[in-house]
Amino acid sequence: MTNPYIYDHYNYTGKLHNRNDTTSFDLDPKKAVFLVICSFIVLENLIVLIAIWKNHKFHSRMYFFIGNLALCDLLAGVAYVVNLLMSGERTLHLSTEEWFMREGSVFVALGASIFSLLAIAIERHLTMIKMRPYDSTKNYRVFLLIGACWLIAVALGVLPILGWNCLGNLPDCSVILPLYTKKYVAFCISIFTALLLTISVLYARIYVLVKSSSRKVMKHSNSEHSMALLRTVIIVVGVFIACWMPIFVLLLTDVACKPRQCPILLSADWFIALAVMNSALNPVIYTLASREMRRAFLGVLCGCLVTPCMVGGKANGEGSRSKSSSQSQKPAEDQEKQENAVTQPS
Repeated sequence: MTNPYIYDHYNYTGKLHNRNDTTSFDLDPKKAVFLVICSFIVLENLIVLIAIWKNHKFHSRMYFFIGNLALCDLLAGVAYVVNLLMSGERTLHLSTEEWFMREGSVFVALGASIFSLLAIAIERHLTMIKMRPYDSTKNYRVFLLIGACWLIAVALGVLPILGWNCLGNLPDCSVILPLYTKKYVAFCISIFTALLLTISVLYARIYVLVKSSSRKVMKHSNSEHSMALLRTVIIVVGVFIACWMPIFVLLLTDVACKPRQCPILLSADWFIALAVMNSALNPVIYTLASREMRRAFLGVLCGCLVTPCMVGGKANGEGSRSKSSSQSQKPAEDQEKQENAVTQPS
């Protein structure tokens, strides 16, 4: 049965134009390709999570944040799959609540990803300012930040279903998201853009602090690991901006345009596809940038969990702790201290 609210909103915004009136739920090739990509996203981020969980060398603040970001990407992949399976002709047969849940899940995953990136930037910046060694007993701050990320993201995603929508007010409706009010879309994009700018400023400051103290940092053998870790996170942020900025610009265009006046808004699928690719690229960045992460990732992929965990395992135990002052060049100690490397005082 067709939902009259959804039909009216889609018809008003022009999204029903050229759509077949058939109720066939056949899978078109474009949707099939997107489903394959989303399944790949879920699989690779699941492997990242398993690799971090199985390998005790990754039980540190930065990798907890990376694991949370991988969880965001995994859930984003699941949300995209659900969105695809419930789109097309199925859209008109959804209840209003189901439609809001379908779209809201994507907003929650997006919000959690951006807030996670902000949490990583805040953690790195606080560590640099305090100039204190890494203390594994204070991981509570990490989990508080992660919990806050998800709490805010969920709160942001459920606003439309709680009443901030355009039901009964067609002129105020978005074209890309026909049941969302333009004010809500503008509000979300403003928040996300402000967060990305904040993240960029924090990392610029971190980079300056690292460079200013580079002469002392370069005396330590773990400096290469610290800079590699910092570069990896900055690359993740840069790729996120590159993948999501086009859809942000398109949504802002949606807010400014009147219905049926901006044909590009009806081609949003390709902008969304680029945004989806971000969730597929993050695990690739992790594995290419870190030799240890790459070995753990491949170990999980091949089903050989013992090998990546045992390589250098003994050195990470008693040896590197008892001889850290005289043998700082050991790879095991470098890995243990890579999280703390950017905290060397200037």
